[in-house]
Amino acid sequence: MALSARLEIRQGQGLVITPQLQQAIKLLQLSNLELEAFVEGELERNPLLQRDEPEEAAEAPAEAVAVEISDAAEASADMDVVHDEVSPGEHATGDAPQAQGAADVGGSVDWSKAGKGGFDGDLDGLEDQLSRAKTLAEHLHDQLAVAGLTPKQIAVATVLIDAVDEGGYLRIELAETAERLGCDAALVEQVLGVIHGFEPTGVGARDLRECLMLQLKERNRCDPAMEALLDNLQLLARRDMTALKRACGVDDEDLREMVAELKALTPRPGAAFGGEPSQAAAPDVFVKESAAGLWHVELNSDTLPRLLVDQRYHAHVSKAARSDQEKAFVADCMAQANWLVKSLDQRARTILKVASEIVRQQDAFLAFGVEHLRPLNLKTVAEAIGMHESTVSRVTTNKYIATPRGMFEMKFFFTSAIQATEGGEAHSAESVRHKIRMLIEAEAGEEDVHSDDRIVELLKEAGVDIARRTVAKYREAMRIPSSVERRRRLKAAV
Repeated sequence: MALSARLEIRQGQGLVITPQLQQAIKLLQLSNLELEAFVEGELERNPLLQRDEPEEAAEAPAEAVAVEISDAAEASADMDVVHDEVSPGEHATGDAPQAQGAADVGGSVDWSKAGKGGFDGDLDGLEDQLSRAKTLAEHLHDQLAVAGLTPKQIAVATVLIDAVDEGGYLRIELAETAERLGCDAALVEQVLGVIHGFEPTGVGARDLRECLMLQLKERNRCDPAMEALLDNLQLLARRDMTALKRACGVDDEDLREMVAELKALTPRPGAAFGGEPSQAAAPDVFVKESAAGLWHVELNSDTLPRLLVDQRYHAHVSKAARSDQEKAFVADCMAQANWLVKSLDQRARTILKVASEIVRQQDAFLAFGVEHLRPLNLKTVAEAIGMHESTVSRVTTNKYIATPRGMFEMKFFFTSAIQATEGGEAHSAESVRHKIRMLIEAEAGEEDVHSDDRIVELLKEAGVDIARRTVAKYREAMRIPSSVERRRRLKAAV
């Protein structure tokens, strides 16, 4: 068969991600600190962009087109209000032809059609992310994911881990945390005990004594004499060995050995992990309870950039431009400036819409505490607001909500669920892991050992619809051996 070249015309459909949409998606997933750095860079590169400072607003020229992101910040929502998409162009001030010209640059950003299509912007800094040392918080959250806790315990543990400083010490009061989360203080104490079992040993301690005590317990060296030494660390700091010997009831040689053991411990267990510059997280959204009992959701205007497109300067440089290259540069700067302002405005509105739906779904948590945290996933929120799951995922990354119960990352409110039998209320995956662990811990002899199939039957009797392979996956994640191995161990113990 001879090969030959020919021309063909084919018609097809495809989603094209323009550079403007790439920028809009990139802005959506930035935190408020990263967004501020990005905007600063754009202000340096684009001469037509200006920061709208409050004291400069009165001096702005009358012919300037001001598109204020604060308009979106002032927009708020009660839980009985439906959020409609509003074109950012409706907030532009100035002459109508100018507003129309801005709209012609690219139009509003349609987030509902932004799927998982990749683009080069997502790979920015990928090498740095792969080579970056894991932080202490990331290390603790990784261990939390396989700890097999219930949803309530995971919610409490997340708050406690976020309160651990770079040295590994817990910097919040447990009683205050329990009151804020609306749970028993005993539950917070129990969860803190689980965190004390995480690596590095000593993490989550409230003071130096507790940190050293946890490390000594792991080495099985926490005897009464060592406890007395930890109770009198101030004497050790003053090198009052005579008083230490009397307090511990030991002689000189034993005291030297005990002090040597203390010196071998780590007073800052978190120092071995990679750290990032400590910056206070500012909430992107505020949630407040109104007088009518509704939850009022509003954006934090302090974290939103206020930008101006300087039409006066644009007109001046356009007249001065002579060559085609200069004219193209001015036109490109104008298009980029208009699109950036519109993208920032749409970003703010999208965050507000997602946050409002999260609050609507988790209103029981806000009203009654962590005991009432419901299973929630990205798909539920995406379907409720008419957006793609990937868009919701980008919005909830590194975004924080300030509520009457504290400030939480948006992802805090998302927990997985296991379907219930006979159409009952769904169970969270963490609670199912807990049920599996309780069933296995209740095994007293060889005859009581449950296979994975038997565990499925017992869970279905309890109203949990789960597959055998899921039980096996959860069991392996909790590092529980198979039924054959458990039966062998019980037989050897007898």
